[in-house]
Amino acid sequence: MPKTIGNPLSWTFGALGSAAGYAAEVATHGTADPDVRPETRVLVLGDLKEALRKGWDDLTAMRSDVLFACMLYPAMGAVLLALASRGDLNHLLFPVLSGFALVGPVAALGLYELSRRREAGQEVSWGAMFDVLRNPHFPRILMLSLFNGVIFMAWLLLADAIHAATLGTERPVSLMALISAALTTPAGWVMTVVGTAVGFVLAAAVLAVSVVSFPLLLDRDVTLPVAVMTSVRVTRENPGVIAAWGLIVAGGLVLGMLPLLLALVVVLPVLGHATWHLYRAAVV
Repeated sequence: MPKTIGNPLSWTFGALGSAAGYAAEVATHGTADPDVRPETRVLVLGDLKEALRKGWDDLTAMRSDVLFACMLYPAMGAVLLALASRGDLNHLLFPVLSGFALVGPVAALGLYELSRRREAGQEVSWGAMFDVLRNPHFPRILMLSLFNGVIFMAWLLLADAIHAATLGTERPVSLMALISAALTTPAGWVMTVVGTAVGFVLAAAVLAVSVVSFPLLLDRDVTLPVAVMTSVRVTRENPGVIAAWGLIVAGGLVLGMLPLLLALVVVLPVLGHATWHLYRAAVV
C-alpha cells in the first residue's frame, strides 16, 4: 500500500520539478529590466480592512461573473477529497484541505485580473479571467505557479511521512479512526504537533514569496526574481501586518470549507480581490 500512495505523489512531484526547469528557462527571456526595484510602502492593519472592503466591493460589482467562475473551486476540492477517501488516503484529507492556502495565490490569478481590469475601467466578464494566459508576462507567472505547486506536493509527501513515522504505515480505516487516533493517542499528538509546525513553515514561506509577487507580475514588466524579492521585502518590512493577513486567509479558508466547501464560492473571491488591493497598497 505505501507504494500505491507514494508513487503518484512522487511522480507528480518529479513532473512538477521538470516543468519548473523548463519554465525557468522560458521565464529568463523578456524585456524587463532586472535593476528595476518597485518602491514599497509601510502597511498598517487598517490597510487590511480596506483591502477586504474593496475585495467585497469587487465581488458585489461582478457577482454573477465571479461566482459562476468560482464554482470550480469547491468542485475541485470535492473531487480531491473523493479521490483521497476512495484511494485509502484518509490520512491526507486534512493536508489536502489545508493545502488550499499553498495554491490559493495561483487559483486567484483570474480574480486579480478582474480587479485590475475593473480598477482600470476596462470591460469585465468571467471570460476576462482567462486573459491571464495571454499576458506577456505569463511565463514568469507560470514559473512562480510551479513553485507553489511543488510546495503543495512537498507538503503532501511530508504529511504522508509524518503519519508513517508517528502512527505507522498502516492506513486508517476511516476518517473518524484517524481523528480518534490524532486526539487520543500520544503518537497522534506528536503527528498533530509536528504536522502543524511543518505546515506552518511551508505556509509562511509561500505567504512571503507570493503575497504581492503574483499581482505584481500580472501588473508590471518586472523579472521573476524582482517580483519575489519585492514580496519578501514587503513581508520583512511589515511582519505584523502580513502575519495578520495570513491569519485572515487561513481563517477564511477554514470557514469556507466547513459547509461542504460551498462557502469557498464567496470566501475565495473576496480574498482574491482583496489580495490585489493589498498589493496596490503595498507597492507604489
